[in-house]
Amino acid sequence: MLDGVMLLWFLFAAASLLFVAIDIRTTPESPVMKWGFVLLTAYTGVIGAFLYVLGCREPLPGTHEQYTAARWRQTLGSTMHCVAGDGVGILAGAVLASVLGITGPAEMVLEYVLGFAFGWTIFQALFMRDMAGGSYGAALKGTFMSELLSMNLLMAGMMPTMMILRRYIPSADNPLTPNFWFVMSMSLLVGFIVAYPMNWWLVANHLKHGMMTVRPASAGAHDHAAMSGMTHEGSPMPPMSMSMHEAQAPWPSIAVMTVLSFVALAAGFALAVLQAPR
Repeated sequence: MLDGVMLLWFLFAAASLLFVAIDIRTTPESPVMKWGFVLLTAYTGVIGAFLYVLGCREPLPGTHEQYTAARWRQTLGSTMHCVAGDGVGILAGAVLASVLGITGPAEMVLEYVLGFAFGWTIFQALFMRDMAGGSYGAALKGTFMSELLSMNLLMAGMMPTMMILRRYIPSADNPLTPNFWFVMSMSLLVGFIVAYPMNWWLVANHLKHGMMTVRPASAGAHDHAAMSGMTHEGSPMPPMSMSMHEAQAPWPSIAVMTVLSFVALAAGFALAVLQAPR
């Protein structure tokens, strides 16, 4: 029965990935977010495609700015951006761990390090450096905390899910089997869900960006862009993810949320160790 479920999952995932990869080309979203939705769909199949249609795809011409302005859609974009970038490093770590024979806590540490490194230095700082005035160093500094908090919650959900499923699904630690990729998909999906509330807080306190709208300068979308706080091509976006607004400090404070994120990470790590296959 499990083989049939996985077969259906991968068939729907392939169709969903093809749809998103083709359709998103006409969506007035930034390139990095487009790549993010493609990667998310590769990880989560039909669920990723559903989130793209529900959260980002322009329902009618000229409405993307208003459509994506809702807080929950902004948070969806923020969480998706985290999972898409971190997921590349996490999957690379899982494959590398299998090749090197690394298991248990050491594997999870490797996945965390590679996931955070890729998500922070590439998907956050490098791809979003224009939001820091074009400075990669400033982008690294400005995105470190938001990436750390989101990554901690992503891993808090992913690690125990991965280890629990590996107890019941044979060969789930072998990247040469479909079982491995199915388990990693389910784990990233749970990580996405667990990371969503933290990203809501980050977006609400202007510590991380959400959806964006990118249109040609001649499209006349200034009014729409102003309504949603987004931008169009030719107008640099304010660095909303680089630093909080000075007028109002985040609540709860960054320090409190940092402690909570590490508590969640520790709890997820402990549960994963307890559930790891013997």
